[in-house]
Amino acid sequence: MSKLKRDLTLFDLIFYGVGIILGAGIYVLVGHATAEAGNAVWMSFVIAAIIASFTGLSYAELSSMYPKDAAEYTFVKTAFKDTTVGFVIGWLTFTMTIIAGAAVSLGFGQYLSSLTGVSAVTGAAALVILFATLNYTGIKISSRINIILTSLTVLGLLIIIAIGLPHIGSVDYFELPKGFIGIFGAAAIVFFAYLGFDEIVNVSEESKNAKRNVPKAIIISVAITTVIYILVALSAVSVVPWQHLGKSGTPMTLVAQQGMGDSAGMLLGIFALFATASTVLILMIAASRMLFGMAEDNVMPKALLKVGKRKTPYVCILIITIVSLAFIMYTGIKDIALLVDFSAFFVFAMINLSALILRFTQPNTKRLFKVPLSIGRVPLLPLLGFLISGYMILHFSIPLIWYGIIVMVAGYVFYKFYESGNIKK
Repeated sequence: MSKLKRDLTLFDLIFYGVGIILGAGIYVLVGHATAEAGNAVWMSFVIAAIIASFTGLSYAELSSMYPKDAAEYTFVKTAFKDTTVGFVIGWLTFTMTIIAGAAVSLGFGQYLSSLTGVSAVTGAAALVILFATLNYTGIKISSRINIILTSLTVLGLLIIIAIGLPHIGSVDYFELPKGFIGIFGAAAIVFFAYLGFDEIVNVSEESKNAKRNVPKAIIISVAITTVIYILVALSAVSVVPWQHLGKSGTPMTLVAQQGMGDSAGMLLGIFALFATASTVLILMIAASRMLFGMAEDNVMPKALLKVGKRKTPYVCILIITIVSLAFIMYTGIKDIALLVDFSAFFVFAMINLSALILRFTQPNTKRLFKVPLSIGRVPLLPLLGFLISGYMILHFSIPLIWYGIIVMVAGYVFYKFYESGNIKK
């Protein structure tokens, strides 16, 4: 069996993480968050970063033990000593990644449509096909394109920060219109701006010195994006009153218009294209590697293990492309995309629980990175990550939880059919 080529350095992995975390969501989330937290919205980003870090540190420890593609499947299967449980979590993660990629590609299509008049679906489909081709050409080329897109995304946010710098200190950054309840309410909103750090582990098999570099990349990418988010939040409320930001669907445009005039809308639309494109590219890479990793462990058909001359899993890439295009064509994708939120917290709960379990069942397994702060064998941060993730799951609507259960049951049924030989191995 051909192996994937280990081309990704720590530098590549950091850009991979920053690129997927810094999606276009920040351009909208600041408005919703300031409506809750007022000028103190920066505190909400700090709280959300701390919460995300609990799970991020669990991923870092587990990836230092098992640097594999299909990471969630591997971690949970190993912790629970049950391939079926691991497969269901891997299936849920895989489904979540494809749906997220399709939803974000539609976001790209909508930005493109606003600038050029091209149909949003056409723009989204073209992006998926383009990135599928790029994905096939090799992980190194894909990584270089991602570095360019991520750099442009960061540049857009740096422009917002630069506009706000002369105004820093002009408002009370501890003004709490809704008290601390508002701060935590806004933290729940902006938490989703941090989703994506977990995808770094799914290119472990194409990373140099993965046991060291993957954990480092997770921690560094979350740290970098946190600093950027805090500076963006401080700049936004310094330039535009939080009351106005909270009522706007395009808060960053309001900020940019203060420093750049009416042309700011088009400029931010272009930067949003870069942000969404970077996220789609990374999600497509991650989804194809998840599929490949599960096939490596013989829980998916062996045909998925075919690797082309460029050392990329072309069968997996083709399947991801077809499924992504199907989701794009379904006009209800925005409703289905709500599954991503539920799936993320469910998977995070299982990852944190896996980190806890393995501290007891495999205490002597070498960990190049170990989550700090423990009482005896109990690591406190994964415990907090598990409790917070479980708490968030309880706040989803009953219909949405049922949709999530249906996805997991579908994965369970598929695996049992595959295990019994009814699906060709």
